[in-house]
Amino acid sequence: MEWLSSVIRSDIMAAKKPVTYEQIVQKVRKTFENADAREVFEHVAIEVDIVGEGAGAFYFEVAQRACVVEPYNYYNNDGRIIATADVILKLAAKKLHMREAWQTGQIKFEGNEVKFQLLLDKMKLQ
Repeated sequence: MEWLSSVIRSDIMAAKKPVTYEQIVQKVRKTFENADAREVFEHVAIEVDIVGEGAGAFYFEVAQRACVVEPYNYYNNDGRIIATADVILKLAAKKLHMREAWQTGQIKFEGNEVKFQLLLDKMKLQ
């Protein structure tokens, strides 16, 4: 029976603590507001819709070559990214690149693909 309690203990320790919408926005803001957007000369606004745990919407905007993340919907956006909190947090932790997430279907993008491609090509996370 010792092995069973050991397995149960490890399962409990491995269980993820629920993440909140506010925590997601805070982590994304910390990473993306420090991004290098000096080569992005256009205004680009992307709404990010989190589905599942931590559900909510925030926007990511590049204006005057600076990045801003705000916890609001952006109705006049250039596009929308739809993803789970887990994927968004991997992007924020730089464990996953946005291009890879898009190409593998981990994020869905709807909108102006030219502007989205501009971000993929020109913006660099620090």
